[in-house]
Amino acid sequence: MTSVLSSTRLPCGNRVLDLAHTHVMGILNVTPDSFSDGGRFSQRDAALRHAEAMVAAGATLIDVGGESTRPGARLVSPLEELERVAPIVERIARELDVIISVDTSTPAVMRETARLGAGMINDVRSLQRDGALDAAAATGLPVCLMHMLGEPSNMQDSPHYDDLVGEVSGFLAERVAHCVAAGIAVEKIVLDPGFGFAKTLQHNLSLFKHMESLHALGRPLLVGVSRKSMIGLALNRPVGERLYGGLALAALAVTKGARILRVHDVAETVDVVRMIAAVESAE
Repeated sequence: MTSVLSSTRLPCGNRVLDLAHTHVMGILNVTPDSFSDGGRFSQRDAALRHAEAMVAAGATLIDVGGESTRPGARLVSPLEELERVAPIVERIARELDVIISVDTSTPAVMRETARLGAGMINDVRSLQRDGALDAAAATGLPVCLMHMLGEPSNMQDSPHYDDLVGEVSGFLAERVAHCVAAGIAVEKIVLDPGFGFAKTLQHNLSLFKHMESLHALGRPLLVGVSRKSMIGLALNRPVGERLYGGLALAALAVTKGARILRVHDVAETVDVVRMIAAVESAE
């Protein structure tokens, strides 16, 4: 497995994530319009029960999101997003032993959820919204920066690259530099190649194949492909039938050095990670 991390410790609020091995991040969408599970966990009790189940299944992190970023998704106001996310973050922080990641691009949500116990900021827009860099820096939390061109509403409008891997790498390197300039220590940065965001099926497949190239950036990689259209298009499967394709990609991501897998199907993915670890640790 490939890795060039100088340190494997990632402080996440009052917990530390050991990136010497791969972790599973469970997805908790508290939105009515997520592409995969829209509306299922928008009620607080249902959301908490689902978080409990994912932790019991082996999730090290729970990624709470209050704004859908599927292609064509509508924008939500900061207040609406905060009303969806903050109570869930507060309850998980109080009741579960897990690192809470908040999937947000909104400065107010970053600041408030950090106060309530979040341990990481996961931003598909790489802290490019007005005020996001300063807000993230003020929290002191680690951040995950993802590659995307445009916005979710238009990201799939004929995406084009002359040098796919080079352009993704260059974008991420530039965002890392902006974060460091804003006071976010490089040791607190995680990178996400952005599978499914401003990329065709062939872009996704090629980027996944050459993912090791991104290790040159020197930061841990988060991979999120669970139930995404790249699986559906490659295998001709609807959303509800993409588990096996997702597990295949999870296994491949581990062998390519990914340190966080963001998934819907936690128990199955944890088995994949643990089985690979068992083989890798054998004499």
